[in-house]
Amino acid sequence: MQPGALNLISDVAGLRVGNAEDAALKSGVSVVTADAPFVASVAVMGGAPGTRETDLLAPDKSAPGVDALVLSGGSAFGLAAAQGVMDALHRAGRGFQILSARVPIVPAAILFDLLNGGDKAWGENPYPALGRAALAAAGPRFELGSVGAGCGAQTAMHKGGLGSASLVLEDGITVGALVAVNPMGSVTTPSGRHFWAAPFEIDGEFGGLGIDPVPDIILPESRKASAMAGLGNTTIAVVATDADLDKAQCHRLAVAAHDGIGRAILPAHSPMDGDLVFSAATGRKALVAPGMQLAAIGHAASLCLSRAIARAVWEATPAPKDTLPTLRAELQSRSS
Repeated sequence: MQPGALNLISDVAGLRVGNAEDAALKSGVSVVTADAPFVASVAVMGGAPGTRETDLLAPDKSAPGVDALVLSGGSAFGLAAAQGVMDALHRAGRGFQILSARVPIVPAAILFDLLNGGDKAWGENPYPALGRAALAAAGPRFELGSVGAGCGAQTAMHKGGLGSASLVLEDGITVGALVAVNPMGSVTTPSGRHFWAAPFEIDGEFGGLGIDPVPDIILPESRKASAMAGLGNTTIAVVATDADLDKAQCHRLAVAAHDGIGRAILPAHSPMDGDLVFSAATGRKALVAPGMQLAAIGHAASLCLSRAIARAVWEATPAPKDTLPTLRAELQSRSS
């Protein structure tokens, strides 16, 4: 397996990603969409999720597909980003048709970034506008790091961010991941010099720092917890494939992808995290051996998600009023 041409979730043909953020707010929105509705599901393993329209993604629910998936900062306020996306899609003639009515289906998940040093004293909820802007910006190429839903994200020790990665399987099926990284846990080993995801890195995509030669499972005191009393967490992601999956298979994909969070963040899936993975399938490639191929797709999704988590932190950039350093800045200060 090798990364796709862009090493982004948009290597899954037909998918587009858009980001919008507010630097003063230190928050933002990321949207995954396509030209046509796509099959989607979700798996939640964190203890404190914030979601919209996720019940309909269960295999026994009637909605056949979704028009977009939204990842947002802002805690519960950020769920309003989906309304902005929904309104824009409706104006564009998109949505699930019910006689003369048309209803865009836009599930969403949020992370908590209300205590990260940004100006949260808004008069009107800014997230619907950010959702519209993210949808309008959607395309195959997009930035990583301190953008979109990852704009104000933080890990236990360093600034978080938005990450993405992809893989092309031997049978030609493409798998990708997009993630906003804001966990209670740490993405780096206690030395602060290596990523937990290092064994899965390809071509130095998150700095080529290598595997920690003496990893310690006893983690140092969390900088984030010290500053925020353990509040303000959650890693939210989308994994996608061009394989033709039904909703039940998509759900299994989302479950398998959670392993990527567990491999890249310690600890993961805590009571204070709302860890959630959406899955999406565009249906362009039929499965000839569904059981074995679905297992391979799930494995690839977990690897992509681990790599995307590390890329998010590696690509984060410093900004005024940050409460945590970026990993790159800290490594530079140690070497100087």
